[in-house]
Amino acid sequence: MRGKPSAAAVRPAAKKKRRSNSTTSNVLSLLGAFVATSVALGLLLAGVLLPVTGMGGAGVKSGVKMFNNIPSEFAENALSQQSKILAKDGSVIATPYDENRIVVASSAIPKVMKDAQVAIEDERFYQHGALDKRGIARAIASNLFSSSTQGASTLTQQYVKVAAQRQALESGDKEAAKEAVAQSGAKAYIRKLKQLKYAVDLEKTHTKDQILTSYLNLVYFGQLQYGVEAASRHYFGHPAKDLTIAEAATLAGVVNLPDATNPVKNPEAAVKRRNIGIQKMIDQGFITEAQGRKAINSPLNLKLEENSSGGCATSKYPYYCDYVTQWIAQQPALGKTRKERLGKLRTGGLVIQTSLDPKKMAALDANLKKRVPVENGADVQAAGVIIEPGTGYVEAMAQNTKYSVAGTDSFNTSVNYPRSGFPIGSTAKIFAIVEAMHQGRAVDSTVNVPRMNSTKEGRPVYNFTSQNFPGKCGQGRGVWSVGNDHQVPAGPMSLSKATAESVNTAFGVLVAQLGPCNVRDAYKRLGVYASDFKSGGWSEINPDPSSIVLGSGSSSPVMMANAFATVAADGKYCAPRPVISIKQANGRPVKLAPNPCKQAMPAEEARGVAKIFKSVLGPDGTAKSAALAEGRQAFGKTGTVDGSLHTWFVGSTPQYSTAIWVGRGGENTNPIKNVTIGPKHVGNFLYGGDIAAPVWKETMDAISKGLPKKAFPEPGSGVIKGDQITVPQLKGRSEADAKAELARLKLQATVVKQDLGEVSSGQVWKSDPAAGQKIGEGKKVTLYIKP
Repeated sequence: MRGKPSAAAVRPAAKKKRRSNSTTSNVLSLLGAFVATSVALGLLLAGVLLPVTGMGGAGVKSGVKMFNNIPSEFAENALSQQSKILAKDGSVIATPYDENRIVVASSAIPKVMKDAQVAIEDERFYQHGALDKRGIARAIASNLFSSSTQGASTLTQQYVKVAAQRQALESGDKEAAKEAVAQSGAKAYIRKLKQLKYAVDLEKTHTKDQILTSYLNLVYFGQLQYGVEAASRHYFGHPAKDLTIAEAATLAGVVNLPDATNPVKNPEAAVKRRNIGIQKMIDQGFITEAQGRKAINSPLNLKLEENSSGGCATSKYPYYCDYVTQWIAQQPALGKTRKERLGKLRTGGLVIQTSLDPKKMAALDANLKKRVPVENGADVQAAGVIIEPGTGYVEAMAQNTKYSVAGTDSFNTSVNYPRSGFPIGSTAKIFAIVEAMHQGRAVDSTVNVPRMNSTKEGRPVYNFTSQNFPGKCGQGRGVWSVGNDHQVPAGPMSLSKATAESVNTAFGVLVAQLGPCNVRDAYKRLGVYASDFKSGGWSEINPDPSSIVLGSGSSSPVMMANAFATVAADGKYCAPRPVISIKQANGRPVKLAPNPCKQAMPAEEARGVAKIFKSVLGPDGTAKSAALAEGRQAFGKTGTVDGSLHTWFVGSTPQYSTAIWVGRGGENTNPIKNVTIGPKHVGNFLYGGDIAAPVWKETMDAISKGLPKKAFPEPGSGVIKGDQITVPQLKGRSEADAKAELARLKLQATVVKQDLGEVSSGQVWKSDPAAGQKIGEGKKVTLYIKP
């Protein structure tokens, strides 16, 4: 019985009809894209498909002219490629990039890779020009008489298309990028014609090998890999120069359909596509039958090299990497703006040689986190920096946090970021001694410890007033109450003893004599500034006595390490920096500004400061437990802020200067007491000698092993004894007479006009240092003259 065919019987016929419609559409698309534009502009008769010879008429000439008049705007922009940030030993810290690409020369791409790409995408690449007439005819025939769809663009045309799309994307023109690869519509026809013209011109100016090399450096190979070198390293774990037949065919097969034939996500499709390519290589005579059979029967053999964004988040040293990035963002040699410089870092293929030493980094990081574990229950943070004296190179940087881009732990607590830094406590005392040496005080000189004259919260204190600190850097009308951490007898005390025991009242008196403004200038000479949390910037240390004497102002570990490094380097200051050199992708060096080094203080004065601060690690010092192994010389200073919110140890050997900070890094303002931090139980309060100093010692011992034992040069007897010249009594003398007297004594004179003192106009009412004090030859004496 005959009846209606079943639905199952109808469906194949429907498929056949759809296939026929698809075939017609493919042919029309192929013909339309080429013929429509060719006829419209006379291109068909212009000699691109047919030779002009023998053809006449205005149409031909017009077509030739119109085609030739299409502007050759195509320019091969420099390819975006990854940069490399290298440690001191050449190991890779990070590879910043927008596109993970490593551009290589033709010689680094093996013949087998070039052959594989030609075989699977454009077998007549070496025979035709920009347009393959035979290929177009074959594609039309194939699309007309079979269900398959073939394209007819050459490798040169494909290169132009992908390059045009990339250029549009880089310029931010998303519409142009879309048009660059559009397959239908009037704009697509115009685009194809323009790209054909570019391809024709490119074939005139470039060799086939140059075009193929550029193509293989440009195209996308899936898995966020751009260019054959990055792809080879990612998929097979080795450079492109070592690709086998099977590996090359795998990569060549990925280019056309990077998602569908991705060997990681779709290994079966990748092998099928690979084997098609290998067979084509056999058919085209690139390899022998035996070579091809062996390659076809081989496994994919992927050896994936995982790579992420290549940025600091995935670096082994994320905080240091971030420090390098921020430093680069400030270098004019890499661009006019911060955006341009960071763009160059991500796309320029730079090779950035840093001063990071992995061994020092490992020692610092391990010791810091051993003493102050990450996410410890006491909510205490820590950070440390190692700097080389005499160069400013930052060799290590660590903190006890896990780097997180999404969270606050991406903040680098060691450097001078906006709203960073911590109060430095008694490490500030080094600046008072620097200024004391500058004003001619001797290492063996003394300062009078005042007798306590009040109590504060049940603790004996000395109240400093405007009588102690007059003038613009003075105390004003308020009272500054200063106590000591232990009982100290009143009376004369050597600078070394006052430093070793960190006697606050002694330093209050010393700074009152030196002048807070002068001590503030010592901070500046050694490159130390204070964080201004309101503005988010960095400015001069507040000249009020509390900031100047006891370090209530906030600074950073990198600044403090570098200040001590300046003293260790005989007074030579070099701005801290993480980068030694930068090379462009072509190997040429980037002309960076030289590291600004200067003599911040005379060598003799620096040696006097170092001699005094050696006492801190001596038997009576606040950091006697931090004395280094093997009898190595070092100087340093502990620091503790009221409430133990911030504690420090900063110290230096002749080879390395290290700063360690331990304290509250967030909004927690609870005093650090009665808590356990790592192996240390803190009772009443945390001090700089409790954790910061042991971390410093363990780190310095580790990084000093094997180094020669160096000693700090001893200062001359004049700096130690300081008995050369006594400042004369100059009160009441005219400015000219006072200057003449100082010149006779081989002392320098500077003048400050100030309307104080019971003297006549134009007379000296005070000198600094005061009359009767002994200073070295050539030292400065400030004359205060009544206007």
